Amino acid sequence: MNTVKLTMAQALVKFLDNQFVEIDGVEHKFVQGMFGIFGHGNVTGLGEALAYTDNDITFIQGHNEQGMVHAATAYAKQRNRLGIYACTTSVGPGALNLVTGAATATSNRIPVLLLPGDTFASRQPDPVLQQIEDPTDFSVTANDALRPVCKYWDRVNRPEQLITALMNAFRVLTDPVDTGAVAVCLPQDAQAEAYEYPVEFFNKRIWHLDRRSLTEREINVAAQSITEAKRPIVICGGGVQYSLACDTIREFANEFKIPVSETQAGKSALPWNDPWNVGGSGVTGAESANVLLRDADLIFAVGTRLSDFTTLSKRHFGADSSRIICLNVSSFDGLKMGAELLQGDAKLGLTQIAQALRSAKYSTTEAYQQEVAKVKQAWDAEVDRLYAESSESGNCQTNILGIVNSAVDKDDTIICAAGSLPGDLQRLWRCEVPKSYHLEYAFSCMGYEVAAGLGVKLAKPDNESWVIVGDGSYIMLHSELLTSIQEGKKINIILLDNYGYQCIKNLQMSQGAEHFGNERRFRAPETNRLDGSRIEVDFCKYAGALGVKTFFAHNTEELAQCIESAKLETVSTLIEIKAEPGTMSDGYESWWRVGVAETSNREDICQASAEMQKAISETRKY
Repeated sequence: MNTVKLTMAQALVKFLDNQFVEIDGVEHKFVQGMFGIFGHGNVTGLGEALAYTDNDITFIQGHNEQGMVHAATAYAKQRNRLGIYACTTSVGPGALNLVTGAATATSNRIPVLLLPGDTFASRQPDPVLQQIEDPTDFSVTANDALRPVCKYWDRVNRPEQLITALMNAFRVLTDPVDTGAVAVCLPQDAQAEAYEYPVEFFNKRIWHLDRRSLTEREINVAAQSITEAKRPIVICGGGVQYSLACDTIREFANEFKIPVSETQAGKSALPWNDPWNVGGSGVTGAESANVLLRDADLIFAVGTRLSDFTTLSKRHFGADSSRIICLNVSSFDGLKMGAELLQGDAKLGLTQIAQALRSAKYSTTEAYQQEVAKVKQAWDAEVDRLYAESSESGNCQTNILGIVNSAVDKDDTIICAAGSLPGDLQRLWRCEVPKSYHLEYAFSCMGYEVAAGLGVKLAKPDNESWVIVGDGSYIMLHSELLTSIQEGKKINIILLDNYGYQCIKNLQMSQGAEHFGNERRFRAPETNRLDGSRIEVDFCKYAGALGVKTFFAHNTEELAQCIESAKLETVSTLIEIKAEPGTMSDGYESWWRVGVAETSNREDICQASAEMQKAISETRKY
């Protein structure tokens, strides 16, 4: 066997550079680059390999480890999991900063490769700088904290272990069922140790994303369920996007006249004005979709994990005699809520089911089609009203989004993750093309937004990325804004300042409490509570110090002008606008289960608890 002598880190880089994925006969280079922050745990090992070996891996210097993972997650999500960025850190705090990002990637079913440095495999100099010591188990390091949030975890204590570690890592990264965050921990001494690696290990390797077809039984189950239904509705999840099935589900809906609702991950699969797109489903969904879901006798879930936000915590989700069938490549997701599992690829499965329905000459009834058209028309009118909404006290959040929706180009991408904005965006935002809507809502991770804007820009370099973010999430994490400046990758941030965590304040008050601890205020000496005057932050000056081009909009008319000016800039931009608290949209035919105190000194909370318990008694039990 021909071999080549390389350090473990050099072999790692060489392997990464030769991995490809293939779907429908089209190959894609899988590892496009690597985000990294160097420290003593990786700079002399992996850092040396990246700098001094022949490779086409683009290295991007990050400024926060969590932010790097968010950017890598957003890139892979925007690329429909056909390309990734790896992330490398030093040991200790750098590695631990990966945990939140890893959980975000895993919960969203997005592949991200994490390469944290680790303490010495030899243990000769133990305890080393930044080492966490467990006196009961010396094999434990800080990197073990990544185990519960990764779909595969390994530690390469010897250079030859890299071979099996990477093969298993890429097995998971390229598996649509098991994909998520993958951590391969790299002890700093092992990174620099050499080994005679088989040359064959570095040959071009293609990981094939073969589509799983439905069995004849599953096709018959689906066709029979749909043809027997009087009020069917489809839920379109993120799996439709990752299966490249947007055109397929649109054609399916239009041919058989079945309404389609979209999850946060599925949104933009159909254009908003398609006659069968009835809007977002669930807690943050549209009234049109939720009314149809409430009364449906068949819910056909495609590529969705059926989270509580999609199912309204399993309340108002289907009529009493309703049936749920799930087309999903993952049996874990497809069996939720006692659904009938159709285990297969979304695009191929829809095609197979469509053929069966075509043979049966199926279509929904004229009466149901008219009902769908009526509720859709009513909802479109409601969105128009909210987009035009005004307030004497300040700028309305819904009006702000209407201005932004009109101003950005249809091929641009908007990015968001947390707070009240995801609710308004799923209900109100009007998408015209796939992948123009990028919401992280499986983990709803505050701080994802700015870093994700960079990831989306890397994936779509010819289009503008528009990060729509509240002041709370922005303050929490915006380090990769500097990375965008450093790399010359322009992103645009529209920052809605409403002085704190108004989404959670609304939830707090909706369950009988007074507002407490959720606004950006000084501590008042007379009450010793955070109910003093508002803290003013000059976000334009804050971002301008990094080299960002900034704009301040006093009102929505100025906002539209600022957006047009931002389009002309070549560097990253930030537009700040004040948003009046409480001006987001409300839930429509919506309910969400939260824990409300059963006993309290406040009567309103006790009443809210009683109402919650009554609602819980009306939910599905599985």
